[in-house]
Amino acid sequence: MKEIISTTKAPAAIGPYNQGTSFDKLVFLSGQIPLIPETMEIIEGGISEQTQQVMQNLKAVLDEANSSFENVLKTTCYLSDMDNFVAFNEVYSQYFDAQNAPARATVAVKTLPKNVLVEVDVIAFKN
Repeated sequence: MKEIISTTKAPAAIGPYNQGTSFDKLVFLSGQIPLIPETMEIIEGGISEQTQQVMQNLKAVLDEANSSFENVLKTTCYLSDMDNFVAFNEVYSQYFDAQNAPARATVAVKTLPKNVLVEVDVIAFKN
């Protein structure tokens, strides 16, 4: 049975979707952008600060789903500018070491919601 995952420790959905869903042991997280959950404002700074906020938002939803970064199977990373790839990876690699990193796709997009620089979605499994 499908379960809806929701936490106040991550930004509320800004459209007709949920922060995450799960089915059996699989967890599917919607894309997170660098919104501060308490204010729903975009964090100040560049790609590094935005990526850090995105990863913290993902962590909050993973925690609520009884999962963790260690359980992530796949990420899709959306960058508004591939010139930010190296800086994005510097922050991303703080959450995933190379030996146990999930599968990943990174794509450049024309624009993201609220004109942010980065968005990441996740597929994981429960503890």
